[in-house]
Amino acid sequence: MPSCLGMYIENNLIKYAKVTKERESLKVESFGVKFYDQIGSAINQIISETFSYKTPISINLSEEVYQYFYFFNLLNKNDLKKAIETEFDSYCYDKGYNRNALETRYALVPDLQNTEKIKAIYISTNKTEINRKIQDFTGNTVSYLVPLPMSIANIAEIKEKENVLIINIEEKTTVTTILNNNIYSIDKIEEGMDYILTSINEKENSYAKAYEICKNTTIYTMEGKDLIQEEENLYLEDIMPTLYEIIQKVKQIVDNSVNTIEKIYLTGTGCVINNIDLYFQEYFSNIKCEILKPYFIPDNIKINMKDYIEVNSAIALAMQGLGYGVKNINFKKPTLSDQLPDWLKLQVNPQTNKGNDKAQKASSKINFSFDWKAQLDSTEKWLLRTAMGIITFLIIYSAITMFLSVETKRKMAEVEDVKQHTREQIELATQDIQSLNNKATDYQKMTENLKDYNSKIETNLKNKNMIPLLLTRIMNVIPKGVTLTSIENTTGSHIVINAQSEDYDLLGFFKGSLIVDGILSPSTVISNSGIKQDGMIKIVIEGDLP
Repeated sequence: MPSCLGMYIENNLIKYAKVTKERESLKVESFGVKFYDQIGSAINQIISETFSYKTPISINLSEEVYQYFYFFNLLNKNDLKKAIETEFDSYCYDKGYNRNALETRYALVPDLQNTEKIKAIYISTNKTEINRKIQDFTGNTVSYLVPLPMSIANIAEIKEKENVLIINIEEKTTVTTILNNNIYSIDKIEEGMDYILTSINEKENSYAKAYEICKNTTIYTMEGKDLIQEEENLYLEDIMPTLYEIIQKVKQIVDNSVNTIEKIYLTGTGCVINNIDLYFQEYFSNIKCEILKPYFIPDNIKINMKDYIEVNSAIALAMQGLGYGVKNINFKKPTLSDQLPDWLKLQVNPQTNKGNDKAQKASSKINFSFDWKAQLDSTEKWLLRTAMGIITFLIIYSAITMFLSVETKRKMAEVEDVKQHTREQIELATQDIQSLNNKATDYQKMTENLKDYNSKIETNLKNKNMIPLLLTRIMNVIPKGVTLTSIENTTGSHIVINAQSEDYDLLGFFKGSLIVDGILSPSTVISNSGIKQDGMIKIVIEGDLP
């Protein structure tokens, strides 16, 4: 049964999962999350714990960049490859990049906006980054080095022609858009769990504890009216702003999608936060939002499904190593040893391995029909070797000549076809240019109108979330004995808070907390002297949000 050990590696932690394939069924044999100071030691420990000494290892690529190029789908495979490489070379020249320092792969999908074209998803990364990744595995062999956003769809069960987004909230956030069962685009968002875990780590001085705090945190949603100030919710102010920024950028991706998005899957470290799917659902009311679960794991298992979801990225990488997902996106170049068949790896020349018992045993498996040394003297051996060399050269030369002759004829025919196609396309392009020039003014006006409309929407969304975020922060500073009677957003970012208490000092402490903690802009905070009524001191505090 083939197996693969998937490792998703980022700063401070490794997610791992060993997946075994038996016919068409998959099984996760072992998995977990490990925090580390020395990455080499952590990797060796994972390999030892999972008994993966000879198991292929699949890891994630880092710092990769995605570009998109479009070509007519009538080009043959070789011409299309040359066109794609030429397009990327031109891109590197325009940007001033060193093309020789980059390793690249690409995947092809139909262009949904033009049926006559094909879209190339072009992935590139610095060769130095690849070498650094492989050096972390000194003493172990990495077989697959693949971009996670292209592999994460391996664990999703997507219906035919279903349009979905997979939002992977890891160290950084990536959004994989899948249209008509094809990965159509990859978007990267800088905000992710690195922002959240680093912020909590600065307070707790433990990355592992910060991770556990996220697992024990429940997000407050508009449906939950009773918000209790529990210990596990003390860090919402470190979590909510990052999630809000991610949602705003995902909204732009949804709005710009070629097809209507029907479902959003959430995965990654961010899914350890309770109610994160409900939080996303509030902002995408017309799209079903749910946590991504590996499709082959049944719900009635003894192990908590949330534990599997925690290592979704590692499972997806392992499945890529088992042959699932998009082909030809492995950035790990196979060595000569990797490409040799197993029987050839065992055949060793005994004359160059004297004293090596294992090599001599392996070489003893090769049986020849006659003994060269016993039948030939030195002159005969030299003549025989020369004759064999000449015969081998002639065979190779003849084969190459025939191959070049056939290829030349085929290429000439292809060139003639391409020339004819090019002439036709130039004529069509001339017509398209004339049509585009006529419509340019209308498109410019439409673009300006859309920008104005998007600006208004963004302003409305920002105002919508001011009060929930303000309530979350006030919850952490309001002293016992102070009661809020109302909070009102009068104009813009101006907030009016009505509070009461039996103790005037508590009201003063609450006002000071609003200023010191930066909940309201210090220079704008004002309050009245207070009115005492029925044994309660009532005060009005005003100020602008920072």
